Amino acid sequence: MMKIQELILYTSRLKEQYQFYTETLQLPLVKASHDQFTVQVGRSQLTILKKRQTPAVHYAINIPSNMTQKALHWLKQRVKLLPYEGNDVIDFENWNADALYFYDADGNIVEFIARKNLHIHGAGDFSPAHLMNISEVALPSSDIHNVYDALNSIAKIPIFDGSFDRFCALGDEYGLFILIDTQKKKWFPTMEEAYPADLEVKGDHNFKFINGTVHKTEALV
Repeated sequence: MMKIQELILYTSRLKEQYQFYTETLQLPLVKASHDQFTVQVGRSQLTILKKRQTPAVHYAINIPSNMTQKALHWLKQRVKLLPYEGNDVIDFENWNADALYFYDADGNIVEFIARKNLHIHGAGDFSPAHLMNISEVALPSSDIHNVYDALNSIAKIPIFDGSFDRFCALGDEYGLFILIDTQKKKWFPTMEEAYPADLEVKGDHNFKFINGTVHKTEALV
């Protein structure tokens, strides 16, 4: 089981992001200061740091396997969903999963994904308490193989799906790094150009992703 314990993103719109995550999505606030805040996302944490503007990021959050429709209803009351071919619920048949996409206040593409293979069932109406963990972080670059080698040198990581041609998912259904070739693939489902954005990950792999390159950092104590 691969763990993403914390994802650190950067923004020039800290106030808007704070309102989005604490009010719109109603995520529990862990801590906040004048230049950053952290919210709880199930077993993971999301930290937003004030910094110069960066390109859009894509990340995903696991939700219970049986709660796609309830999560859809909950999200529709709060955000504008990003459909694909007219469908708000996107069926990833190969992964046996359903996904819902929306923007945060900074234009990052956030995904709620219900992975049927995990057989994790939630009860009652959907709420932020049903969010399980941050389960995907996209790492766009012009050299997928180089990113894979760097991640594998930090800790061994299997290929979950894809290849080194245009798209390669590393890890497992609890935690995936999505490597995409910026010359061959765009953001899904919006088909916007994907650019490398600076971010940091803490967990089984501890690294900063800067200008499309992985830089190892110290592990969490």
